[in-house]
Amino acid sequence: MTYPHQMLSAEPHDRLGEHRNDQGWLDTRWADPTSRVLVVSGTRVRPVEGALPWVATDEAPDGVRVLLGERDGTTSWAVIVGPEAAASQEGEWYPLRGLLPALAGGTRADAPLVFHALGLAEWHWATRHCPRCGGALASRAAGHELRCTECGKTQFPRTDPAVIMLISTGEPGTDEERCLLGRSPQWPPGRFSTLAGFCEPGESLEDAVRREVAEEAGIVVGEVAYFGNQPWPLPQSLMLGFLGRALSTDIQVDAREIEDARWFTRAEMRDQAEADTLVLPGGISISRSLIEHWYGGELPGQW
Repeated sequence: MTYPHQMLSAEPHDRLGEHRNDQGWLDTRWADPTSRVLVVSGTRVRPVEGALPWVATDEAPDGVRVLLGERDGTTSWAVIVGPEAAASQEGEWYPLRGLLPALAGGTRADAPLVFHALGLAEWHWATRHCPRCGGALASRAAGHELRCTECGKTQFPRTDPAVIMLISTGEPGTDEERCLLGRSPQWPPGRFSTLAGFCEPGESLEDAVRREVAEEAGIVVGEVAYFGNQPWPLPQSLMLGFLGRALSTDIQVDAREIEDARWFTRAEMRDQAEADTLVLPGGISISRSLIEHWYGGELPGQW
């Protein structure tokens, strides 16, 4: 079975890391008329008629050049310009979350490139000064390093590991088996999802699953098994999916991150999803994949 979240990573590009410090090679590829550029204003992109607006390199504005890589013989770049560009040009500019519907549609093949581009744009936007001395930073390695102009310390892009998990209880595969879903206080009525949270320093991923579920829903988790992962640069995360088995069933929500959590049988999940009283995560998310893996097939409705 191909899970929904895998669609956005189905066509990865060669990142060409060995060429990032070869200025002659970079100049030659930039001059290639088949190369294309995604213009990023701050951390936003402007779709045109629902599609991503790749332009030729001679049409790209001045800015920080980022080598994304190559796929099917085409070299792709991003150029990061200031956020004022979005304010001065017509059309609506979107952050990555606003681009997800387009990436789930006809431009799905470009999703790894866009994740790469906007993940680096977010890092450039947030990393303004050297953490050692406070000096100014200069872009290096085709946008993949920032080096301090004062002390020479190099900064690299960071990715924060986050766990996302479907917890179940009861005899696996039976009508009585249930899974745990929760909802944030900010969500519209009826919206539920799997629990998730960030891994803390010195913590294994499995222990992060157990801690987060205990903190958010008061459920004790025993066995934890890896399911899969999804890049999620919103702004700089890697979602690591897990399946867990509950050792307790008495729910006690933390009332801060989670306002409600419930156990659902497969029949309850199906009936409520069909009635639109249960709204589940979107089809491109690993949360949706975890839920449909446990359910055993596709479910109606989504965010």
